[in-house]
Amino acid sequence: MLIGEIQKNTTERIRVSVSEYRGYTFLDVRVYYEDDNGEWKPTKKGITVSKDNIESLIKLLNEGKKKL
Repeated sequence: MLIGEIQKNTTERIRVSVSEYRGYTFLDVRVYYEDDNGEWKPTKKGITVSKDNIESLIKLLNEGKKKL
């Protein structure tokens, strides 16, 4: 289930989605690229986070935001 996306650059987007794998639910943050046919395809660039680690990731992202 797609949550949302942001434009990374002219040819790439970062998509956030919820997905399931082998009975487990994950948050997937992945870079997508536009192919020659105009379709958006996933790359290997990204992370998959279990629900147990989402709060820790959010905390780290907020700390990084403060440093910027």
